[in-house]
Amino acid sequence: MVSKKKLIIGRTDRADFPKLEIENLDIKIDTGAYTSSIHCTDIVEENGILLATLLDEAHEQYHGKQMKFEEYEITSVRSSNGTSELRYEVQANIRLFSKLWKISLTLSNREQMRYPVLIGRKFLSSKFIVDPELQDVSYLQGLHEN
Repeated sequence: MVSKKKLIIGRTDRADFPKLEIENLDIKIDTGAYTSSIHCTDIVEENGILLATLLDEAHEQYHGKQMKFEEYEITSVRSSNGTSELRYEVQANIRLFSKLWKISLTLSNREQMRYPVLIGRKFLSSKFIVDPELQDVSYLQGLHEN
């Protein structure tokens, strides 16, 4: 059996989300969360298409575009305080360590949170080892590659 080498990631980093047209976005790594989520406002479902505006004016990367998702699900997410809520879940991609991965993101209002994106265990498993003493490992590696 061949085991893949896992990358070491810190507690925070910056990532690109090409399909969402967002680059260099602050992310928080959270091994306590199962799902990953992105800050989103103005979610509307029309004729089987999900329309959403990601981030808000407070974020440097905010582009104000209404993103269209033809494929999405509604999933139940349990918060750290034990309450469950239904959220839309969309498929995107994320660039970390110069590699592009598929990622499922739930759409959530995170305006009260410091980081607009939370990366959970569902994505991290089998790819990464988290070292909470480190920060911006992927981002800093990318700076040295250029």
